[in-house]
Amino acid sequence: MPPKGHRVRPTPQNKAGAPRSVPTTPEQMLWNRLRSKQLSGWRFRRQVAIDRFVVDFYCATAQLVVEINAPTADDRQSYDAGRAERLAEGGLRVIRYTNDEVLQDLDAVVQDILRHLQGPTTTA
Repeated sequence: MPPKGHRVRPTPQNKAGAPRSVPTTPEQMLWNRLRSKQLSGWRFRRQVAIDRFVVDFYCATAQLVVEINAPTADDRQSYDAGRAERLAEGGLRVIRYTNDEVLQDLDAVVQDILRHLQGPTTTA
């Protein structure tokens, strides 16, 4: 632990650990369906540091990132688009769902993720 008054610059790995203890309700709902290879044997990890970002869920085998977002302002949408583009440059596919989509129809979200896992798609 650094002496009092000294700041430790957070690394992506440090940031990745913090959200694990307090996931949002939609994140927890989706994680309950993705964890332990429950989705047709696909292995997902939660809160993974990739490049300079921390993604919500990641399937390394399929190179698929799944993000859950609250409705956002235009500046956040621009940031998310840039982030998805940067991840795509690294060969990853990014799919996004809103909190409302997960809360209102979790089964449809899970089926859509499975569809993306089973075949190549474009990033969103």
